[in-house]
Amino acid sequence: MPDSFHRISEIFDKEPGLAGIRQIIKQSDIVNDFGKIFPDLIKIAEAVKVEMKCLFLRVPNSTWRNELKFSEQQIAKKINNYYKEDRIKQVRFIS
Repeated sequence: MPDSFHRISEIFDKEPGLAGIRQIIKQSDIVNDFGKIFPDLIKIAEAVKVEMKCLFLRVPNSTWRNELKFSEQQIAKKINNYYKEDRIKQVRFIS
């Protein structure tokens, strides 16, 4: 195979012009995998979106929001450990 050929995965991972797409995919991975990372929270919280390393979780009421607020750091840490990189710095709760 000639040296000028590259795998699509190599181009996708290294091309600076695709950085925005890589970021969007990483953010959507967190929303999609939230149930895998936190199977015990599926009935309580729903991952809505990620913006600027901030995860937005929808909770049913203020009681759960206050309860989960105490676990905010652990939630971010568990997500970052799951992906083995710093993807979340903050968690916000919405109703």
